Amino acid sequence: MKKFFAVMMFVLLFACSTSCGTQSLSTIETQTLSIDGSKGKLSAVIQRPELNPGEKCRMVMILHGLTGNKNETHITAIAEALEARGAASIRFDFNGHGESEGDFVNMTIPNEIEDAKKVYDYVKGLDYVDSVSVVGHSQGGVVTGLLAGELGADKIHSIALLAPAAVIKDDCIRGIFIGSRFDAENPPESLKLNDSLSLGREYLLAGQTLPIYQTSKNFTGPVCLIHGTADRMVPYTYSETYNMLYSNSELHLMPGADHQFTGFVDEMAEKAADFLVK
Repeated sequence: MKKFFAVMMFVLLFACSTSCGTQSLSTIETQTLSIDGSKGKLSAVIQRPELNPGEKCRMVMILHGLTGNKNETHITAIAEALEARGAASIRFDFNGHGESEGDFVNMTIPNEIEDAKKVYDYVKGLDYVDSVSVVGHSQGGVVTGLLAGELGADKIHSIALLAPAAVIKDDCIRGIFIGSRFDAENPPESLKLNDSLSLGREYLLAGQTLPIYQTSKNFTGPVCLIHGTADRMVPYTYSETYNMLYSNSELHLMPGADHQFTGFVDEMAEKAADFLVK
């Protein structure tokens, strides 16, 4: 009998220590929320490490690209890489994308910048945030550059641009966008991208006059550029141009990586997260 109780006690202690150990590893808090944007509510997810009372951490805004969303593999991979480094992140759907309100046809880069400003205002007011960095992919990279150029290094700590699609301005001027041709001098009311999405006239007109490089270069904080050499949507030469404009930047070209960093997502996320938390 004594032997039986001794064995049972061992099993109970082992189970307790195992469950307690699992509990202690659960240090990440996830919050789903909505934030007022330029065209309605923006659907967002915050991931942050468990912090001690009064402790603060870096918050990183993650901006997806055109037709993308906050739950794409390369977006969530960045959030997870930031988690592992003790940083918080917020990823959200721009207006007309994913689970956010607004119609895609009414989306423009200027109103995406307004979306990003509202998200910045929200996270900057959180009591556990000590500074804010931003990372953006493709069109989100363009928005990131423009946002940082407008707000300045006193508000944005650092930025990472992933395959930033500055080609958008050239395409809007040339009258061809992702294979769809249009009259650049008199853009149509809508330009079909696929069976379900169309760009609006205001997007095309605004795209022709975007001060992409002029505004982006005003940011004097640290900048990281990551671009695949096999990117056929946005040639890596656009990142090279950004790199020449910035006073405090580094460029990482990834041989063989395409626009979505297929097969290189983890490597890209690690590079971006390492930069943004250092």
